[in-house]
Amino acid sequence: MSTTYGQLVRLPNTTAPTGLALVYISARRTALISSTALLLCAALTAPALAADQTPTPSASASAPTDDSVINTTPPEEPEENVTDVPDEAVDEPQDEPPYTGKPPQTGDSPDAVDCTPAHGVYKATSKGKQYHKGVGPTNSNYNGTSRTARSTFTSEVTGEVGVSLTGELETSVTVLLATIKDKYSVTVSAKLTAKLGNSISVDTPSHKTTNAKYGVYRLKVTGESYQLHQNCTTSPKHKVVSYTPFRVGWYLWES
Repeated sequence: MSTTYGQLVRLPNTTAPTGLALVYISARRTALISSTALLLCAALTAPALAADQTPTPSASASAPTDDSVINTTPPEEPEENVTDVPDEAVDEPQDEPPYTGKPPQTGDSPDAVDCTPAHGVYKATSKGKQYHKGVGPTNSNYNGTSRTARSTFTSEVTGEVGVSLTGELETSVTVLLATIKDKYSVTVSAKLTAKLGNSISVDTPSHKTTNAKYGVYRLKVTGESYQLHQNCTTSPKHKVVSYTPFRVGWYLWES
């Protein structure tokens, strides 16, 4: 829009002095210049930590949709003092302890009960919640602007997360995983890999910090384990708490 400055504007069919018309044009021009200057100042002084109106990046194909849930606290650690199961021990059955119960019944007895071969048993008794085990460092982004901004996080390393447990497991980890799958209809694994380069984008409120950690969610399950002898008696039962890899994903929280 252009304005011819200093031009005398005469209003038709009016007795108003021409000076009033000139003052009106001058005041309007001043208001426009002030508004433009205000917008330029705001753009130049905005913090550079996070930009408004940033286009939303496309979500990573390997990031589940529920990863964008923002929590209020960092991920919880296992409640028990658990031990990581080495890869080479996943399929190793435990040795049968010495049998101190009733003597085995012979095959000559028609009432003999046979549980041959003797073997270790695991039974799942209750399913807990999921616990996140991170791989690599925690990433954080502070939004110093007065508006909501977009934060994008990318995993920086590749790492594996396996099974952790506490208690005496009398059978193999493979049997434990199969039992959990059958009882709760969930897919758990002996090991999952969180890979380098996975990205996620979320909104960060004004003057808040979004923290992000990439890794593996593990399902907590409580159960019991024991040895089943040939005559169908059992060894003392032990409580076993396991954390088994469930899915790979992000854990986000604000501070």
